[in-house]
Amino acid sequence: MITTQNRQLSIALLLAFAVILFGCTASDSKSNNSETNSNTSQLNQAAQHYVKLGLELGEYDKDYVDAYLGPDEWKKQAKTQLRSKQQLALATSELLQQLKTMDITDQTLKLRHKALFRNVRAMDVRARMLMGETFSFAEEARLIYDVNLPSYDLRKFDQALSEIDKLVPGEGDLAARVDGFRKRFIITEEKVTAVVNRAIAECKRRSDHYISLPENERFDLEYVTGKSWSGYNWYQGDNKSLMQINQDFPMQIDRAIGLGCHEGYPGHHVWNVLIENNLLNKNGWVEFSIFPLFSPYALIAEGSANYGVDLAFPGTQKVQYEQEVLFPLAGLDPDTAETLEKLNTLTAQLSHGITATAQLYLNGTISREQAIEQRRKYALVSREKAEQSVRFIEQYRAYVLNYNLGKDIVSNYVTKQSRNEAQKWQAFERMLTELSTASDMLDK
Repeated sequence: MITTQNRQLSIALLLAFAVILFGCTASDSKSNNSETNSNTSQLNQAAQHYVKLGLELGEYDKDYVDAYLGPDEWKKQAKTQLRSKQQLALATSELLQQLKTMDITDQTLKLRHKALFRNVRAMDVRARMLMGETFSFAEEARLIYDVNLPSYDLRKFDQALSEIDKLVPGEGDLAARVDGFRKRFIITEEKVTAVVNRAIAECKRRSDHYISLPENERFDLEYVTGKSWSGYNWYQGDNKSLMQINQDFPMQIDRAIGLGCHEGYPGHHVWNVLIENNLLNKNGWVEFSIFPLFSPYALIAEGSANYGVDLAFPGTQKVQYEQEVLFPLAGLDPDTAETLEKLNTLTAQLSHGITATAQLYLNGTISREQAIEQRRKYALVSREKAEQSVRFIEQYRAYVLNYNLGKDIVSNYVTKQSRNEAQKWQAFERMLTELSTASDMLDK
């Protein structure tokens, strides 16, 4: 039997325990908040330092800064207070070491820390290259793009060439034959704008069905010449892009959708808009005010842009849309679309050829002339286009792997998480801002 005195004692003990428990919880919560605030402060300082160093590196390395959305004052400081190359390389190395030893206890900030560390690691490599340090192609791939290169066997590319030889019969050099065959699909200059605009609009329509963008997202389109690339998206900020299409060579009909998806929807334009809105504006992570070209996220950007064509036009939908809409608009025979598609399916087996050649050339294994000949052979193009390809390799180095290896990694990553087309789009959108890089994606 519980007496009144015992009952009062029990209540007192329970109250005391509650006070102790509440005190501990409040203390733990205060401690956790303190750790989070400390981690956030450390990362904010490191991120700001990273952005300012990146702007200075961009003064020396003209391709480094792909876009910048931060304060104008920082951009001016990068010019007026520019450090020497040696000072810049040293400061970048020190920031890398600081991030390497930084103790991030808050679980929600560990991903941000890892992303910042990998971006600074890539920047450190570019700064060291600026100082004359050399890296093998495989080292560049690992340290900048967070990926280990597969082994390339040119004999496998030769097997694909034998299949293409059967599709495009005739006498003489295969590359010349294929180049001549493709000339049948050139869009006349006066029809290029109409065809490209229609293709981009269709890419956007399909992307908008799954990915919601701000109402004011938009782009300007320009045609340029004298570039080593075929297309480029220059992100301007505030949900706007400048898309440029290189017209050094006449445009073929199958490039229209490729450019529309790659540079626009759901490619670079979509990725840039989501990064700006979700990571910079929403999270307030200042490191995403700078878009470095040479970064592990370049693999995500280029891989997703290339995969975006397959995502937006699965199966035979691309060739069907070209037959029904783009070929008639360009004044080309729709009945020839399927043959062109068969050729493109076979030549896709050669997509890693540029990476294989770049590795051999940049490592000094083959000469420039041999690299041009390899690009002519395995890209099945004219010598002029092969020379353009080698100029791209010389300018962007290991970046070339992002188009082919990047697409493979993105495609496999998205497919593993999906059972249908809608889930593919969902996985694709998550991937664009979840801050995973190649090594993370290959582990999952």
